[in-house]
Amino acid sequence: MRIAKVWVFPILRILIFVAIAAALVKLAFFAAPAAGDDSVAVPTGELVEPQVAVAVGTITNDVVVEATVVSDPASAVPATLAGTVTTVDVATGQVVAVGDRLATLRSETPQDPLVAADGTVTERKPIVKTAVVTAPVAGTVTSVAVIKDQTVAVGDAVAQVAPPTFHVTGSLAADQLYRLVSRPTEGSVAITGGPAPFACTGLTVGGSTSSSLGDDATSDGATSTQGSSSGQGVSCVVPGDVTVFSGLAAKLTIPAGVATDVLTVPLTAVEGAAGKGVVSVVGADGTTEKRDITLGINDGTTVEVTDGLSEGDLVLEFVPGAAAVPQDGCVDVETGEDLCS
Repeated sequence: MRIAKVWVFPILRILIFVAIAAALVKLAFFAAPAAGDDSVAVPTGELVEPQVAVAVGTITNDVVVEATVVSDPASAVPATLAGTVTTVDVATGQVVAVGDRLATLRSETPQDPLVAADGTVTERKPIVKTAVVTAPVAGTVTSVAVIKDQTVAVGDAVAQVAPPTFHVTGSLAADQLYRLVSRPTEGSVAITGGPAPFACTGLTVGGSTSSSLGDDATSDGATSTQGSSSGQGVSCVVPGDVTVFSGLAAKLTIPAGVATDVLTVPLTAVEGAAGKGVVSVVGADGTTEKRDITLGINDGTTVEVTDGLSEGDLVLEFVPGAAAVPQDGCVDVETGEDLCS
C-alpha cells in the first residue's frame, strides 16, 4: 500500500494532466471536421483574386478640402497728389467707413513773375492744390504710413485699410483637380465648432497654395498641407452675415457633379482615374484580359464607366500588382488597416 501511495498515484496524476494538456492543444490548433464530413482540405497552391461585377449606381462627386478662414488683405490707400501732408486724420486701429477722411495733402507750384513792357516785374502767388485722401472701403486702419509735414509723391501709401470680410482658402491635390471636370462657382463650408454649414460664393481655383494664403494662415494648424503644399489653391468668399474669425479650421466641400443610374466600378479596379482607364475583365473560363474603358466622374472610391463595359461584367477588384487602397483614402480595403496613421 505504501508503494501505491508513493509511486502509483503520483504517476497516474501526471498521466491524467498530460492527457488533458494534449486534448487542449488539439482543440486550440486543430479544427474538428464537420459532422459527417470525412473529407480533408488540401491546399491547391492557387491564389484567387477578388472580383467585382460592374453595377449601376449613383456617384456624387463632392470634393472635400481641408481649409482655413483667412481675413481679406488690407488695401493700401495711395496719395493722389505730390506735395506735403497737412493733416493726418486717422490712427492705427480706427474703424472707418467708405469716404472717411484719412489725410489731407497740399502742393504749391511756383509761377514765373510777370514782366511788363517797361520792365516792371510782378511776382505771382504759387498755384496751391489740395487733395483729401479718403477710405475706399469700410474697415479698420491697420497702418498709417505718413506723418504731418511729410513730403509724398503720387502713389505713395498713406494708410492701409482692412475690410471686415473673410475668405476660406485651401489646397487641392492633383487627383482632386482631375475630379473637377466642371468648375462650380460656390461651395459649402463647415467650420469646426462654428455655425451651421453655409454657402461660400466666388469660388476660384488656381495659383499655388502659398501664394493664396495670407499671413494669418501660417499659424492655423488646421491642416498640414497649408502653406507647404505645391497643390493648386482654392478659395471662396464668406458671406457678410456669417460670423467667423481668422485662423479657424474649416472643410470646404466643392460640388463637382452627380451621375445617376450609371455603370460603376471601384477605383481600385482601374488603371487611371480620369478620362481613360484600363481594367482586367474576367471571362467565363476564368481567364482575364485587359480592356480600355472611358471614365466619367468619381467620388474618390467609385468611378463612372461611360464606355467599354456592360452591367454584370466581372473585373478584378484590384489592379494586378497595385496596393489595395482607395486613391483618396487611408484604409486598406482588404484588411481595414489605417495606412495614414
